[in-house]
Amino acid sequence: MKIYNIIDKQQYLKEVATLEFKQWGKAKNKKEMDDKINQKINKIINNFDNPYFCKLILLDDDKLVGFISIFEHEKDVYLDLKPWYATMYIKKEYRNKGYSKILNEAILKEANRRGFSKLYLKSYLKEYYLKFNAVYLRQLENGEYLFYMNTN
Repeated sequence: MKIYNIIDKQQYLKEVATLEFKQWGKAKNKKEMDDKINQKINKIINNFDNPYFCKLILLDDDKLVGFISIFEHEKDVYLDLKPWYATMYIKKEYRNKGYSKILNEAILKEANRRGFSKLYLKSYLKEYYLKFNAVYLRQLENGEYLFYMNTN
């Protein structure tokens, strides 16, 4: 198992964007889905130089296991909070084997390397992120929980 910045492994862009869309996106038809996946790919490429953006992937030899990201903002909300811990994803066949812990540690280390002392995140999975030492801030109006994670 090895962690890479997707900048260095761009052959995984389409697979990552597709998995990300299928997990969190919505489309009315295949054409709309394909368009949104291509938009995600372009967004990743266009953010390579953004210090508030990072997408790390975990590979098992040449097979994608999962990915995680840092984003500057979380969907135009909470603009005073940045950067954000986002898109933690492990493929189904690799779940419950500790790979999310590997990605979590890697993204926190990368955030620290970039000079960020904390990353914010929101999720419905309160207990899941508490086990990664996330600090609970409050419950949001939509029922999600707001946290931050220290990077050191």
